[in-house]
Amino acid sequence: MTTVELLDELQNKAKKDPAIRQALLATRQSEKPVDAFCKKCQELGYPIYVMELIQAGEEFYGNMRRSTNGGGENSPKLDGEDDFYELFMASLL
Repeated sequence: MTTVELLDELQNKAKKDPAIRQALLATRQSEKPVDAFCKKCQELGYPIYVMELIQAGEEFYGNMRRSTNGGGENSPKLDGEDDFYELFMASLL
């Protein structure tokens, strides 16, 4: 499974299980929230690592930018659109 597929599966699981949801949301309080999130994902059986999470967000955002406005680099950067950790957290709130 890709990182995006793992995140989707985990997101669905967290929405159904309040304990998992709370554990994942609690990572926001960590000094290094992305590291804590990835560690919690691994504890839950989802092999998600920091660099893979970052890369997945950048690839997704890059593909989105190339698919709009003729694929040019003139489209404005949307804050947070490449940050899968923040997008994941927002989906759980």
